[in-house]
Amino acid sequence: MTPVPDVTDVVVVGSGVAGLSTALGLAATRDVVLIGAGDGSTPWAQGGVSAAYGDDDPLDHAHDTQVAGAGFCDPRNVRALVEEGPQRLAELIAHGARFDRNGDGSLSRTLEGGHSRPRIVHAGGDATGAEVHRALLTAVQRTSVHMMTGRTVGLLQSESGSVVGVLVETGAEVVRIEARAVVLATGGIGNAYLASTNPSTVRGDGIALALRAGASLVDMEFVQFHPTALHTGETAGQLPLVTEAVRGEGAVLRDVDGRRIMAGRHPRADLAPRDVVARAIEATMRRDGSDHVWLDATAVAPDVLRKRFPTVLASCARIGVDLLSEQIPVAPAEHFLCGGVRTDRNGATDVPGLYAVGEVAATGVHGANRLASNSLLEGLVFGRRVATALTLDLPAKDLGHVRELMLGDDRQPERIRTILSKYAGIRRDGAGLNAAADELDSVGTGPLATVARAVVVAATARQDSRGCHWRSDYPQADERWDRHTVVRLDQDDRPTTRQVQTDLV
Repeated sequence: MTPVPDVTDVVVVGSGVAGLSTALGLAATRDVVLIGAGDGSTPWAQGGVSAAYGDDDPLDHAHDTQVAGAGFCDPRNVRALVEEGPQRLAELIAHGARFDRNGDGSLSRTLEGGHSRPRIVHAGGDATGAEVHRALLTAVQRTSVHMMTGRTVGLLQSESGSVVGVLVETGAEVVRIEARAVVLATGGIGNAYLASTNPSTVRGDGIALALRAGASLVDMEFVQFHPTALHTGETAGQLPLVTEAVRGEGAVLRDVDGRRIMAGRHPRADLAPRDVVARAIEATMRRDGSDHVWLDATAVAPDVLRKRFPTVLASCARIGVDLLSEQIPVAPAEHFLCGGVRTDRNGATDVPGLYAVGEVAATGVHGANRLASNSLLEGLVFGRRVATALTLDLPAKDLGHVRELMLGDDRQPERIRTILSKYAGIRRDGAGLNAAADELDSVGTGPLATVARAVVVAATARQDSRGCHWRSDYPQADERWDRHTVVRLDQDDRPTTRQVQTDLV
């Protein structure tokens, strides 16, 4: 492997779909260092890539995205997402991605929650993320991109405020890399909660780094919970995902007495947007005093289940449940951050030299609740947009004194996760959020604590309910809150809501 340079054009932090797409798009024109600490959530994504083409109008995809986003999406960026998506998908296939196809050679497309028609392209049945990651990683490895493994523990910032590099922990050594631009592609905040569908490396480091550099966050209250994580009996850590494509094939949710949960609750029933289904399951569990509900796929043809959902079948088998003949226990778990670091449509933050892409970024394409299978698509589309911007206009090298902005360590990570899970989960209220803020006062200022405080202050500020932010004390949407909550660090390095504004980008 070529030694990693001390100085480079662009450092990309994160080796999931967004980071790989960005690095690949820059490889021919810029010197790039790609830093990975695990592969993020991409390999675990089951459902697929949503793409409207052929007789499926991208504007219909845009409409579904905005409906799921509860009116909080940025329409310009949504349009970029749905119109550029098919081209990015075609490029991915050209890089060797093997998606499932029908007998006539056309791409197989399925239906998921919130979509008005089947437009979800998948691979290996329910192993799409792993195939997307494999294809992108292989493509990047054929380029001159420098790749290294390590955790980015700090940023370098010039006297003028520009981000000019990173500090990477590789074992016992901390490596310093100067750069003209740094792109955060670090994923979401899954490990800030006790139970998540994300791996443990997804802990909000990019959020904390951006805040330390002076960047703004937006919409941090919109934390999406996937309705159907497999209930394994474990109450913490990464839980197996049960893709909603299982419901797309005809599975239904039932309570402990066998009654359908979603019947009559929404016109699309079990294929309602995720926030609607997750709230319905939470309410059912609370009513029944249970820690799970049932997903019943026994009416789906066994051959369909075997072909489409080998990953889910294997996960169920590991807890002694046969998806083909038995109902499986499921419960909601933290899944996706719809907000994040505030960016423009090309990934630039409000800190010179610092960019963000993928789940760590708030482009506005997800609004208050992400539409199913738009996350891999976002990484492909906006990774390329960031790469295009940095190909056309790379920031000038900022000379002079440089200071190191370090993440630090969390003293009580499990307590932080417990607080956030208890008070800032699917169901929230003012008293609980105030209790969370009080309890977080005593846990220090590490990255996980910073992320938890950012979620709590944003959720406290938003005194209405919409999308995946639901407050039982303000259960309705209120037009007075048709504004985006912005979070920044105060003089004591603690997240606070400084302002609200009507325009995201």
